[in-house]
Amino acid sequence: MFNLRGNQRTSNELSRREGGKIFGQGSRTPIAITILVKNPKGAGNAKINYLDIGDYLSREEKLAKIKKFGSVLNSEMNLSSITPNKDGDWINKRSKVFETYIPIGDKKNTDIKTVFTANYSCGVKSNRDTWVYNFSRSELEKNITSMIDFYNENVSILENAKKLDTAVKGDKFIRYNSSRISWNRGLKNDYEKLKKHDYKPETLRVAMYRPFVKQHYYFDRNFNDMVYQIPRLFPTPQSKNLVICCSGIGVTKEFSTIITDIIPDLELIGKSQCFPLYYYEDLNDGGQRTLFDDNENTTVRRDGISDFLLQRCRNEFGYKITKEDIFFYVYGLLHNKQYRDKFSADLKKMLPRIPIVKEFWVFSKAGRELADIHLNYEKLPVSTSVSILKQSENYEVCKMRFPQKGKKDTIIFNSHITISDIPMRAYDYVVNGKSAIEWAMERYQITNDDSSKIVNNPNLWSKEQGDYKYIFNHILRLITLSIKTVDIVDNLPDISTELI
Repeated sequence: MFNLRGNQRTSNELSRREGGKIFGQGSRTPIAITILVKNPKGAGNAKINYLDIGDYLSREEKLAKIKKFGSVLNSEMNLSSITPNKDGDWINKRSKVFETYIPIGDKKNTDIKTVFTANYSCGVKSNRDTWVYNFSRSELEKNITSMIDFYNENVSILENAKKLDTAVKGDKFIRYNSSRISWNRGLKNDYEKLKKHDYKPETLRVAMYRPFVKQHYYFDRNFNDMVYQIPRLFPTPQSKNLVICCSGIGVTKEFSTIITDIIPDLELIGKSQCFPLYYYEDLNDGGQRTLFDDNENTTVRRDGISDFLLQRCRNEFGYKITKEDIFFYVYGLLHNKQYRDKFSADLKKMLPRIPIVKEFWVFSKAGRELADIHLNYEKLPVSTSVSILKQSENYEVCKMRFPQKGKKDTIIFNSHITISDIPMRAYDYVVNGKSAIEWAMERYQITNDDSSKIVNNPNLWSKEQGDYKYIFNHILRLITLSIKTVDIVDNLPDISTELI
């Protein structure tokens, strides 16, 4: 197995280490030369010989190496032998130390002692983001009502056809018009059942679509592919909650985490797994009332942190500790650089496991500080360390950009405004593969979907917020947020010798 690397589904430093793509623009996936040799007399497991071509090599350097080796029989290849572990890892093997930590959650085996109860969830997955998300509430309403009307028209046509011939198949009459509707399996099933839908204004919510990028969202099961357990975490717009979102299993980007107090999207943090401070039970849907519940309220709030971990931490740190303290401890610890680096392979293949460390209160305090910054980013002071070149008071964006590749100390906000002298330290805060600033630059741009022709204009968010400088100040606030985050993370203690 000759691993030629080149995985360009990564980003930043990890992408640079992967090096050039063997087939140029023809492939973003890693490439390997694999030779399988069958021995008719062989018994037992195969012997695996392996070579990694190396870090930071260009396409040309990789091809030169391949040409030089010429054959797997060349002794200069210096192949090493690989023995897979019990989990089937060939390289980047999981740590035995990581296995000793407490699982953050486990839905398959509820008998296992975990940090959170089994009431965590993936972020919402719409499979029709263009239709159910928009920076403008009024545009979202228009898009959704148009789709629902067109869908119901389709149902009416099928309904009339079935009156004439009950054996008629729905797909004979279904109309595929990408500018009016986005069909999926669920909607087609409803169509076949002649089920009509109504527009539900009460399901319009605000969601965290990407890191520090909010959009209006149509939170209706009928028009979202999967909502998972999110209705139990945010059952109503008034339901208060905090959720820690972590990278899901199998994500190629380096592990990261973010906290939110509104509905999270599945790709907020890369196949987001969302661990709540609370979840809500509907007593009309099988929930059990306790002595402490309000007898008049049919929806009751439960704790997301397990009783097991509360008792464990109280035994170690005293009975004043609360589940909220533990929640913020987890958020602080998941930002620890040493934890992320040491268990990088584990965090790509399984959910986090949480050690209990002696500096519990240091991590809990840091987690609270990080949560305060990340939740209240819209109230942070704008950065005063930058320079602003302004030709007019026009704060509308089309697409922000850097003046040239690699020159990140300057952002051309629009043709009238340039932000310069941005501290490079601000780009050190990376979440879901990009810096917070670059997420804003990427997402706060006007887009026009080719298929649906739907326009998503972030300037309408600013207008509806009554703050024409919202996006401009957002960039400046993210500079403040990023530097504050990096400062807190850099001061987190080492965990290796402080385990309990």
